[in-house]
Amino acid sequence: MDLRVFTEPQQGASYDTLLAVAKATEDLGYDAFFRSDHYLKMGDVDGNPGPTDAWITLAGLARETSRIRLGTLMTAGTFRLPGPLAISVAQVDQMSGGRVEFGLGAGWYEEEHTAYGIPFPKEKFPRLEEQLAIITGLWETPAGETFSYDGTHYQLTDSPALPKPAQSKIPVLVGGFGAKRTPALAARYATEFNLPFGSLEASKEQFARVRAAAEAAGRKADDLTYSNALIVCVGKDDAEVARRAAAIGRDVAELKENGIAGTPAEAADKLARFAEIGSERVYLQFLDLTDLDHLELVAKEVAPQL
Repeated sequence: MDLRVFTEPQQGASYDTLLAVAKATEDLGYDAFFRSDHYLKMGDVDGNPGPTDAWITLAGLARETSRIRLGTLMTAGTFRLPGPLAISVAQVDQMSGGRVEFGLGAGWYEEEHTAYGIPFPKEKFPRLEEQLAIITGLWETPAGETFSYDGTHYQLTDSPALPKPAQSKIPVLVGGFGAKRTPALAARYATEFNLPFGSLEASKEQFARVRAAAEAAGRKADDLTYSNALIVCVGKDDAEVARRAAAIGRDVAELKENGIAGTPAEAADKLARFAEIGSERVYLQFLDLTDLDHLELVAKEVAPQL
């Protein structure tokens, strides 16, 4: 099982903080550094020093790291037009030497749109479908040819479809709990399907839906990678677990129920249970980004047990 670091910078993190986490991610042997794409805090936190932009952050990290994969869970489809977004992601892929992975979601947090003057359309899922078609279509258009698209929400005419990513195919992540349209969308466009903050049973059921949708679309179910995103709170003993839970304002029992929490042995056992139902990769949501010792503990005491 691959372990990846997943951050939520809208809760309060500067670029320098994220750079320190990304460098620790690389030094400690994690597979990747991912971040959310939000412009407004959630819950009872101060959110200072304010939001950072996902793709500007990843562009900086692309030049400051050399091994780890870099990506988003998930880029908000409401924030950017698909053509310019395809350009940005391809450029960051070039800057990283081909280490980008691209998660795209419909967008959902209305308050952040209101706060920063971003339109919040009602028909978000149909727009997401068109965005995936456009972005992947631009990247896949052979050099020297043009790309056009005539959709309900977006139209492109004779685009040169440049720049091209460094990778021949940027991995695309699609995720969520939708029972029909989401699996179908993943089957059509995704390299990886991700279920965020779902239980073992919910993950098992949704993975089965995606596998069936892939086969219905003419793909092998195992063509996709299946992954989870889960909050993590691990300590060398119960006292350290309690301290880390308190630092992020969460209850230990709730974290053990809904995430990867407890001692290293408990965390490894829970991860093994996700592996048993088909999860090949877990994005560990570290909420206290100043606690680099937490990343080190998981890398040295949990990962080797997998």
